[in-house]
Amino acid sequence: MDAEVSRSGAQPPRSSSDDSTLAAEPPVADARTSEEQVFSYSQIIRSSSIVGGAQGINYLIAMVRTKLVAIMLGPTGVGLVGLCLSAMGFLGMIAGLGIGSSGVREVAEANGTGDAQRVARTVKALRRACAVTGVFGWVLAIASAPWLSSWMFESTNRTVMLAVLGGTLLLGAIQAGQSAVLQGMRRIRDLAYLTVLSSVASTLLAVALYSWLGQRGIVPVLIGSAAASLAISWCLVRKVRLPKVGLTWRETWQISKRLASVGFAFSYGAILAAAVPLITSSLIARQLGLAASGIYQAAWAISGMFAGFILSAMMTDFYPRLTAVANNHPQVNRLVNEQIEIGILLALPGLLATLAFAPWVMKIFYTTKFVSGAELLPWFVLGIFGRVVGWPIGVIQMAKGATWWLVVTQTHGNVILLILTILLLKMFGLPGAAIAFALLYVAQNILGFAIARHLTQFHWSRNVIELLVASGVFVGVAFAFQRFGASWLAITAGAALTLAACCFCLREIARRLGQNHRLVRFALRIPGVASVCRI
Repeated sequence: MDAEVSRSGAQPPRSSSDDSTLAAEPPVADARTSEEQVFSYSQIIRSSSIVGGAQGINYLIAMVRTKLVAIMLGPTGVGLVGLCLSAMGFLGMIAGLGIGSSGVREVAEANGTGDAQRVARTVKALRRACAVTGVFGWVLAIASAPWLSSWMFESTNRTVMLAVLGGTLLLGAIQAGQSAVLQGMRRIRDLAYLTVLSSVASTLLAVALYSWLGQRGIVPVLIGSAAASLAISWCLVRKVRLPKVGLTWRETWQISKRLASVGFAFSYGAILAAAVPLITSSLIARQLGLAASGIYQAAWAISGMFAGFILSAMMTDFYPRLTAVANNHPQVNRLVNEQIEIGILLALPGLLATLAFAPWVMKIFYTTKFVSGAELLPWFVLGIFGRVVGWPIGVIQMAKGATWWLVVTQTHGNVILLILTILLLKMFGLPGAAIAFALLYVAQNILGFAIARHLTQFHWSRNVIELLVASGVFVGVAFAFQRFGASWLAITAGAALTLAACCFCLREIARRLGQNHRLVRFALRIPGVASVCRI
């Protein structure tokens, strides 16, 4: 999980008096919310708004791109693109050694010292290391292309295509180094620009080349998109003023060894995270066909859309804030609980809307050929909800540098997911793969909570427990209507639940931020919001 070290997020631990009784009509903020908590909630909202705003724009652009690509390529073409991306992602994780992720920490630590020379040396070494791993990735892609083609497609016909796509690994590795510089120096807005501009560029390329070449345009689109992202990141990084420094290859080697050492845990988890989706998509393609694989990937992409901006914000802001206070266990536990609260409140309405309008969502984002994917969405939504709740707890391991526990957690999660997918795919067909994802986060959250308890004596706060109960009721009722109710009843009830959840979440956010916060003031300008949400 990429992150930069932030020192601005450190706040004094909450006193026990912060858990006093909730005021009925708070004039400024909830009575349980201390001044430092209001600031912390505001920090979370701010980072989520910047990163989430970029993700929101990205999703809108992606919606257009996905719709057009689905029309031009169909389920088979979408499945082929997904398999190619999974294969390149898996090879990239192996070759990258986690250097792009560990580079964030190295740049942030150097930047925190205020030594511009040290920052410049770190950045130069990081760029060299990323270039070397990128070349290695391309060589690995060429060497493994025949095997990958035979295993994924039961034919060697795609060997040349996979070998050429290895070029995206070189471009992507260099771009990862550039992103690490931006993130390590806390240039969050530039990262947001990178996300949006890269999405625009890839959309224009996809529409132009797929309309011209059809499936033959897959390779040019993927390579062109990677090149465009690299060019954009390079332009943004050029705005970072760094002195020119000399760096020998011996010095580069020393820094690179440190990068690789820190990046091991990142790399290990990333390899597993890339391998399991690749195996899952390949199993579906081999057992049910390439079109079924495309439908699975489409449903998965939609289910994570409304939680994606929250998890992205954690990667760019929450992790470094937690790292800065990693040895202060009360502070760590307070920040984790606050992140869980805001994560639930921001994600719940979108997840409920996905449940309520699953068939329409599949038609809007894709085509009628993908409507069968609506059967998978309820299970994916359950899993995503568990992910939003459990991810902040898992970040404790990373913030404390608990490499062994990271390896245990990552191994446990991916092995469990793979076993469940293999078993349930045979038992229930395509929906079985989605059920496996939902069950995964039950097991993963139990383990993550136990490890966090061991590392920091973590426990859920009263606020989190209340939100878990309320949101669990919302999700459970919506899931039941979607799975067992008539279509018109599921949509009607789902829409009502989504509206109620919006009011509930807005009210709870207002209680945490206070009525003087600009987000709350903006919401109160909307007619009827104050009375309906009881703010």
